[in-house]
Amino acid sequence: MSMGSRLALIFKAKANKVLDKAEDPRETLDYSYEKQLELLTKVRRGVADVATSRKRLEIQMQQLQGSADKLQSQAQQAVTAGRDDLAREALTRRAAVNQQLVDLQTQHAQLQAEEEKLTTASQRLQAKVDAFRTRKETIKATYTAAEAQTKIGEAMSGISEEMGDVGLAMQRAEDKTQQMQARASAVDELIASGALDDASQPLGGKDDIQRELDSMSAGSNVEAELAALKAGTPAAALPSGQEAAAAAEPQAAPEGTTK
Repeated sequence: MSMGSRLALIFKAKANKVLDKAEDPRETLDYSYEKQLELLTKVRRGVADVATSRKRLEIQMQQLQGSADKLQSQAQQAVTAGRDDLAREALTRRAAVNQQLVDLQTQHAQLQAEEEKLTTASQRLQAKVDAFRTRKETIKATYTAAEAQTKIGEAMSGISEEMGDVGLAMQRAEDKTQQMQARASAVDELIASGALDDASQPLGGKDDIQRELDSMSAGSNVEAELAALKAGTPAAALPSGQEAAAAAEPQAAPEGTTK
């Protein structure tokens, strides 16, 4: 197979696939029905034309028959009057009229046969069109029901194009939600471990309760220093963490004194 033949075959195959996808059987059936109606109309018009021609021949035949009868009467009158020459002429003309009448009768018979044939064909075509119309409507109804059932099934299973887009959007939303939840959980863990500062806390990392606790601790230190001064021990000489203990211990009495 040559390259051109292969390309032509591929093109026809693709074109046929596109046409098959775009074709709606209901539209095709309606178009076929319309063409049959057009054909039926033409057949009926043909029947009417043949009937009209037949009617014209019948009128001409009636006129010729009237002429033949008149010539026959005139020939009889000429014979009665002793005018054989006139009688002979009248009979000659009558013979010509009769010949025309015979020709018209032949044509009339042919037209009548044609009219009957077209009438029979029209009746058969009418029956065929009626049967096609009934079949067409049945097929269209079945196709519509099958199409609706298919769309419902695809929508329920999620394989239709529209529902597929909705499913993808839902999947992306779920992925983003899970990602955001994971990020929030990671941030909470980092804040809890101290790797990140909580921006909602006051400056210095202390809230009201912590400041109150620190204030109480500072007050205790002041009292300890004051007690140390009264005891004659400089507060600076006390080791760190022993100021409060020194303030809490009872003072030893000087030697040689009694309680």
